[in-house]
Amino acid sequence: MPEDAPSSADRTLQALAAAFDQTRPRRPEDDHDPDVPVAATVLILRDGDGGPEVLMIERPDRGSFAGAWVFPGGKVDPGDAESDDAAEEDTARWAAVRETREEAGLEFEPDELVTVSRWDPPPGLPLRIRTWFFAARATDAELVLSVDEVVAAAWVRPGDVLERHGRGQITLYPPTWVTLHDLAEGRDVETILERHRREGMRHFGTAARRGSEGPIMLWSGDAEYDPDAGTSPSARHRLELGILPWRYTRKM
Repeated sequence: MPEDAPSSADRTLQALAAAFDQTRPRRPEDDHDPDVPVAATVLILRDGDGGPEVLMIERPDRGSFAGAWVFPGGKVDPGDAESDDAAEEDTARWAAVRETREEAGLEFEPDELVTVSRWDPPPGLPLRIRTWFFAARATDAELVLSVDEVVAAAWVRPGDVLERHGRGQITLYPPTWVTLHDLAEGRDVETILERHRREGMRHFGTAARRGSEGPIMLWSGDAEYDPDAGTSPSARHRLELGILPWRYTRKM
């Protein structure tokens, strides 16, 4: 990950803020809207001298997530479904395997992937993608990057990436940021994988609103996510995007 990467944080924030102006309150059916495209991504993890490291790739300055650092992955293709009635999670798992092979040249079996989370974007956005996040332990295979989809790749410590984003040096999108924040608390790869096996998938059904400093993303458990849910007024589960560094709060 180059040290002199130009900042695009302001451009990304402006795009997010403009998109958030088009959102509406969430409804229960938004969590399984069949009209929303599905994607999958993989956290490929290894133990480094300074703690767990994750593989990240830089997208070209065009298309989806232009110029951002992300985990390998992409949209589900029709051929990823094993059958017409295959569960969305299973289809996403196959898509994650295929996309990782195409973008990074790394091979995994579907049952090697541990489900981490599912991200549902705020309803009302002009472009919505429901994304499944999986995790797997890295192998010794050499990276073979797709020149059309990947500008650069790096094994990084999650906390280091967050620090660089906080200085405006790289572009991250909220699901990637929150996932890195979670990974930064892990002691080693096995601890991270075992926790996700034990706890199961975390669902992020996202709502959006504007705060005094800029856009805020809210999730279930936050007092402002569903005012009728009877949640404690002090409960928080949100990401504040208005200024760098972003602030993630989870207080139930």
